[in-house]
Order: sequence, then structure tokens, then C-alpha cells
Amino acid sequence: MKNLFKFGFLGLAIVVGAAACNSTKSETEETVDSLETVIEETVEATTDSIDSIGAAAIDSLNNN
Repeated sequence: MKNLFKFGFLGLAIVVGAAACNSTKSETEETVDSLETVIEETVEATTDSIDSIGAAAIDSLNNN
């Protein structure tokens, strides 16, 4: 579970860092919108992974 947190936040940091390094002075709305979409998808994927692990842990505890 710790690894999922690490990889999720590492992925988010890489996306944000790459966007910050590749930005130009004349950003368009499309660039901002696409970056926002990528960040939201990364956060949602990480949240879904954490939720599924939590559900599996609860199920295993209930079965014992």
C-alpha cells in the first residue's frame, strides 16, 4: 500500500514538474485544461487504487 502512495505521488510530481519545465510565457487555455485533466486523472486513479486496496483489506479481515 505504501508503494501505491509513493508511485501515485511520484507520477503526480513528474506530471506537474514536466508541465512547469515545459511551460512557455504564452500558455493557452488548452494547455491549462489538458494539464488539469491529467492531474485530475492521476489523482482519481490513485484514489481508486487506494479504495480498492482498502476494500480488499476490509474483506480479508471480515473473512477471518
